[in-house]
Amino acid sequence: MNFMKRIFFVIAILFAALSVKAQETLMFPFQGGSSVMTQFFKDSLAVSPDVVQKKATGTVIMKFTADEQGVITKMIIYYADDYLLTGPVIAALKKSSHHWIIPHGFKTYDFIIQFAISFNPPANADASTKDALYSYYASRRSILTTNQVPLDNATLLPTIKVNYDLQ
Repeated sequence: MNFMKRIFFVIAILFAALSVKAQETLMFPFQGGSSVMTQFFKDSLAVSPDVVQKKATGTVIMKFTADEQGVITKMIIYYADDYLLTGPVIAALKKSSHHWIIPHGFKTYDFIIQFAISFNPPANADASTKDALYSYYASRRSILTTNQVPLDNATLLPTIKVNYDLQ
C-alpha cells in the first residue's frame, strides 16, 4: 500500500511538472528578438514620396498570418488613419517573410502589429508646413473595421515607430 502511494505521488509530481512547462513564456516570434524586429522595420519601411508630400502621419494596425517556414500567407488591415499609410507598411511586412517564428505545434499563427508613422518636425515650421498638415488631416481617409474580427490565437507585437524627414 505504501508502494502505491509513492507511485501515485511520483505521477502527480510528473503531471505538475508538465503543467508548469506548458506555462513557460514563448520566445519572441521574430528571428533575433524585439530590437532586431524594430530595426528591421525601421530599415525596411520606405516612406513613399506621396506620404512625405502630404506630411501624412498616423497609425496602421495589421493582422497577418505566418506559416511554419515564417512566410506571411495573409494580411488584414484592422485600422489605418489613412489609406496612404498602408502601402509602405504592407511592403515592409512582405519583406519580413521567412523571419517569423510561430509557436511549436501550430501550422500557422496570427500576429497583430501596430505602426506609428510621423515626420520629424522641422526646427522652423513655416505656415505652409502647418497648412499642409491641416489639409492632410482634413482630407484623410481612415480604414475602419466595421464587422467583428475573430482573433483566435494571435500575438500582439510591440508598436513600430517610424519617423521620416520632411524635404
